Amino acid sequence: MIQRIQSIWLLLASICAFLTIKVHFFILSSSNTSDTTKVANGFNYFTAQSNVLIFILTVAIALASIVTIFLYKDRKKQVFITSCIALGAIINIILYFAQIKTFIAGQYELSLTSSITFLIPLLLLLAVRGIWKDEQLVKSADRLR
Repeated sequence: MIQRIQSIWLLLASICAFLTIKVHFFILSSSNTSDTTKVANGFNYFTAQSNVLIFILTVAIALASIVTIFLYKDRKKQVFITSCIALGAIINIILYFAQIKTFIAGQYELSLTSSITFLIPLLLLLAVRGIWKDEQLVKSADRLR
């Protein structure tokens, strides 16, 4: 199970999703205060915990990625679920940018740690590719028998 490369991709995607709960996605200037951001060092930091919908979707992505690792016996179901998780990760990114639009234009900057959020769909798509290659390998081995 863990020796398969897609299990590592799914585990990394889950770790990244859990990291996005604490790390900030974008930084607001101190003049643009809001009750949905954390204030520290004169700046407001927007994290996944700042919005309930983003927080729930992030936790769901992380937990679903872990659960999908254990579906290694049913590769078709694993591909489908991983694809749905990747779609959820893309929706999560869209929700982050929808939150940016609620603030004054030019008063925010994307944080360097926001790259973790963009890494999640990429890792999930790499996992789908690995699962698909496993499926093709099993089919070719069945043809030889």
